[in-house]
Amino acid sequence: MTSPRQRQNVILWKNSLNNIAKRNAGFICQTYNKFYGVLRPYSTANTFNSCSSTKYTFTGNKTPFGQNHNAMFCTNNTHNLERKTGDKKQLLDFTHSDAKSYSPKHIEANWYDWWEKSGMFKPQFKSNGTALDEGVFSILTPPPNITGVLHIGHALTLTLEDTLIRYNRMKGKTVLFLPGFDHAGIATQAVVEKRIYAKEQKTRHDFSRDDFVELVRDWSKRHHDIIKGQFKRMGASFDWSREAFTLDEKRSTAVIEAFVRLHDEGIIYRASRMVNWSSNLNTVISDLEVDKKEINGRTLLSIPAYEKKIEFGVLTSFKYPVADSTTNESIIVATTRPETIFGDTAVAVHPNDPRYKHLHGKYVTNPITGKNIPIICDSQSVNIDFGTGAVKITPAHDQNDYLCGKRHHLPSINIFTDDGLLNENCGLDWKGMKRFIAREKVIECLRTNGNLVKQEDHQMILPICSRSGDVIEPLLKPQWWVSQKEMAKMAIEAVKSGQITIFPKTSETLYFQWLENIQDWCISRQLWWGHRCPIYNVIFDDTNFESQLNSNSTWIAGRTYEEALDKAKKKFTGQKFILKQDEDVLDTWFSSSIWPLSTLGWPSETTDLKIFGPLSVLDTGWDILFFWVTRMIMMNLKLHSTIPFKEVYCHSLIRDAQGRKMSKSLGNVIDPIDIIEGCTLEDLTTKLNNSNLDSKEIKIAKLGQAKSFPKGIPECGVDALRFTLCINSTGARDVNLDITKVETHRKFCNKIYQANKFCLTKLGNDFIPKEIDSLECLSLLEKWILHQLNEYSQKINTQLEKRDFSGAATSIYEFWYVICDTYIEKLKYVMMTNNEKYVETSKQILYVVFESTLRLTHPIMPFVTEELWQRFAKSTLESNINESIVTSRYPSFNENYYCPIEAKTYDTVLKIEKEVRSIFEIYNLHSNKKLWIQSNNVNVTDYLNEEINSVCSSLRITKDDLKINLTDGLVPPGCVSRTVDSDTTVYVLIKGQIDMNAQLLILNKRLTKLKNSQSSISKMIANPSYKLKTNESVQQTNEKRLERTLKDIDSTKETIATLVKMIE
Repeated sequence: MTSPRQRQNVILWKNSLNNIAKRNAGFICQTYNKFYGVLRPYSTANTFNSCSSTKYTFTGNKTPFGQNHNAMFCTNNTHNLERKTGDKKQLLDFTHSDAKSYSPKHIEANWYDWWEKSGMFKPQFKSNGTALDEGVFSILTPPPNITGVLHIGHALTLTLEDTLIRYNRMKGKTVLFLPGFDHAGIATQAVVEKRIYAKEQKTRHDFSRDDFVELVRDWSKRHHDIIKGQFKRMGASFDWSREAFTLDEKRSTAVIEAFVRLHDEGIIYRASRMVNWSSNLNTVISDLEVDKKEINGRTLLSIPAYEKKIEFGVLTSFKYPVADSTTNESIIVATTRPETIFGDTAVAVHPNDPRYKHLHGKYVTNPITGKNIPIICDSQSVNIDFGTGAVKITPAHDQNDYLCGKRHHLPSINIFTDDGLLNENCGLDWKGMKRFIAREKVIECLRTNGNLVKQEDHQMILPICSRSGDVIEPLLKPQWWVSQKEMAKMAIEAVKSGQITIFPKTSETLYFQWLENIQDWCISRQLWWGHRCPIYNVIFDDTNFESQLNSNSTWIAGRTYEEALDKAKKKFTGQKFILKQDEDVLDTWFSSSIWPLSTLGWPSETTDLKIFGPLSVLDTGWDILFFWVTRMIMMNLKLHSTIPFKEVYCHSLIRDAQGRKMSKSLGNVIDPIDIIEGCTLEDLTTKLNNSNLDSKEIKIAKLGQAKSFPKGIPECGVDALRFTLCINSTGARDVNLDITKVETHRKFCNKIYQANKFCLTKLGNDFIPKEIDSLECLSLLEKWILHQLNEYSQKINTQLEKRDFSGAATSIYEFWYVICDTYIEKLKYVMMTNNEKYVETSKQILYVVFESTLRLTHPIMPFVTEELWQRFAKSTLESNINESIVTSRYPSFNENYYCPIEAKTYDTVLKIEKEVRSIFEIYNLHSNKKLWIQSNNVNVTDYLNEEINSVCSSLRITKDDLKINLTDGLVPPGCVSRTVDSDTTVYVLIKGQIDMNAQLLILNKRLTKLKNSQSSISKMIANPSYKLKTNESVQQTNEKRLERTLKDIDSTKETIATLVKMIE
């Protein structure tokens, strides 16, 4: 039972968590008070349910996660504060001040709630419950840790997944996007314990286990709400009705089932093996949670539980006196961990080393304990050419020494307590001493007794616990292990046979390498937060009987206590015993390894498991390929005899603009919401002060923030962020994210917005879309743009199918610029004509192009596309019968829009115009322009003659200034020419039209400037330290600058030569 005092502690801690939630909510509100507003007493309007259970209300237009849940956009220029969450958004007229230009906060408001409430994210089935004819597409998102907030790496994963989900949903498939959260055992418990200690100077042992677990659960619920809000803010189209948590009841049932089955089959077993031990957290941790810190020599580091800094990077050499030596002979060994001398059980030499052959089979005396230990011969542990050729062997505290000890049957002497103190095996004088204090004392004793030889700087890798900052101690511990070699063989075959594909190929290679050298997996964790091991120890009254049993045979796995008791009674008939459940919990990765099964309902054979399994794609970072992806494949094959997913896409990892790894301590970790909504440097600093970092780390991180974000982070919006992440996802191992890139794509969003605003204005309020029956009556421009739409639709479909996210985003970017810079500009002339039929036809094509391109763009940029798509007139057209762009059809290749000949003709016309403009610009021709176009392409000349007014308008010349295909084929002297293609050449009269001497002076000055620029860039690139000190993104920019400068130099030289020749 819990005491009144313990219950009071729980209440106090819960209240403190509520206060934290309130402070966080207030902080988020105040971040941009120009549109966030402030907290005020609860009312029924404009309510936001914060990360705590308390409700707050906000004045202004925006809630903490940016969704204006209660304000309705209306055409009467008012915001309806009585709007219910989930109602369809009413759109502002373009004349409204908030709709005149692109504003992410207004455009992104409200849509998500409506999508979700309308059930658009739920899988669609036939009336009989089966999948749609187009097929099934399913993705399970990697569950984020319930310890804080999402970072930009999560945003990348989410963006790529949601892009595929929205794309396949628009392809008419039965689509499932399954959300989930990870209880993150060690990470979450470490954060909560740290906060408890900071607030109350208490550890978890001051609480009962149940009360402490309840505190952690309370913490996780609050952060679950924060992360869920971030998911929604990013536009993730999850089916929230299927939301899963690794520690919820359904997942717990699956974890227990998996453990019991594997234990009963002997795949899970108990053994004493070397593990990564965190003395600060008192638990085993996985390799993933160990940071490898490079130490280049003597270095002082702050270590938890030590007042003074501890020195590392020192190699200590000392003597082991040879026992019974009449000549005072000794063997010199070296170590970076002198304190482990108490656990030494041998000194190893190479069997072929002539220096020690006379000592084979003899003993040395431990210079601290006085005990004799053997000299052994081991060729695997000793490098005969390194150092003295002798190595101290400490089997209980080093992996290599442990293996050596097994080869030579050496005892393993553990010298540390779980708290990192020396234990009774070190003697009474040393018992209870901290390990790094003992290091100093051991060195002093060696110096005093004359056995210290030297200490020198030493480069080394120091294993640091990523959760606590403590130095990892290798310890020999009895733990639960999973035998993986046989399962690994099945996982290898699943990929080699093509059942599962892994992209890129480099990740597939790493996958095979890891599985071919796989070791058994330690799944025990000495924590309270997590799945408690469903296994019970049988403790006998008859100790003689118990001594006859091995460590595995006294453990009984059971789905319940009653099942375990029944098993034990059958196994130990007639024996008296009690059952005690193991105190340990399972490694978080264990519940994650069955995630594809448990989220679809396993161990029951559910409908979801039959329809959506195996999942279509798993998208994840390549860094957890080993820890998560391989284990899911192995466990799925073992427990269900099926693969968990058909495809693994390992995306890039995000680094900052300088190419550095994202790290809280560097101050470069970015909350995607800060990019979406903007954040001042002051507010970034406030977030740091409220983080889990210690004061020293916060100080360093603040400097990093000031360097990376001197002006804070500007408001960029969701669509710009998603687009940036997609276009930079090239399949490379790392991507450097510069906030300026996101700003650039915010401008791209504005270009899309303004272009659609132009389109809708031209269409007018009375426009009714109609089917295009035939292309015969269409102009060359219209056939060209429909062909372009067709080509880009086909290209983008292919790119998304191949997971070429960067290619798809680039194609979308290119096509919008084709529309804006070419099609719209050409269309403006058409719209000025008096031919009503021509204008009406042009409107129909204008509608098709814009409405289709919005659908092409939607999977990557969901908010701005929905906002604009909703403004287009609805009809019975196939693409437009849906209530939302979310459920509309994705554009694909349309045979009717295939016009290759017409498209090629118009491309030639555009090239002609481009070359002519280039000549006008180079020679500074502003008036008196004379142009001749000579072409053997009949289609081109026919168009030029028919549309001469349009062409002249585009080039800003008169009809008299343009001549097409001279009858005599003679071009007047004094012209410069440009070849457009094999059939077409353009000529522009220069001589007599400009002051050629003045133009030569201008061009020579330009050439000098270009050469200076080229010299400067080349000198910078040639610097030996350039590639080391300059990040990849800047290098690529400089290479493009150099390439462009060289082309400009060549072009300018050519122009100068032409002018000189004419003057002569």
